[in-house]
Amino acid sequence: MSNDSPAGPPMAASPLTRAVLEIDEYVSGLGWDQSPRLFALVDTARLRSEEPSLAERLGLAEDGPAGSLTPIEQEEVPTGEPLDTFLGTIAWPDAITGCALTVERLMLPPSAEASVPDDLDGARLAEWVAEHPDRQEVRMTVAVLRDGARESALRLREKDSPSEVLTGSGLVPGLADALVATFEE
Repeated sequence: MSNDSPAGPPMAASPLTRAVLEIDEYVSGLGWDQSPRLFALVDTARLRSEEPSLAERLGLAEDGPAGSLTPIEQEEVPTGEPLDTFLGTIAWPDAITGCALTVERLMLPPSAEASVPDDLDGARLAEWVAEHPDRQEVRMTVAVLRDGARESALRLREKDSPSEVLTGSGLVPGLADALVATFEE
């Protein structure tokens, strides 16, 4: 049985997983080497009720799945500022149910950890990883809800296909924790 939907991202059980896969598919269509992208997640039924003209412009069907979430891309994430610093400046209004962030990074397999030199600072470590023969380029889409629920999608550049996207709630715990913190008072 295929997990692909004929008109969009792979089918998923939860609204949060569907939202993550929808964002992953959208950003995938923009290609690689993208800056981080931030999305607000809003309850689709509430959006249709409170902002019908916006819902119409977004093409949100009246008969969408119950509990569905609509991702709305926010302004550009600043590139000259560390991501954790930027996330610390965010405060969401009550109408926002959750948020998501898509970011590209280089990663190494666990087997490479033993060969990391001890004397590297952050910039030199990033340079070392970028030159490592086993490095992988990955796009991570991480989403959280106000209640702490979380979901992630990982896409490797070398396996850039919707059927190769890995999902799970605990794939990028540090980034998920930083996004949850944007909802704390």
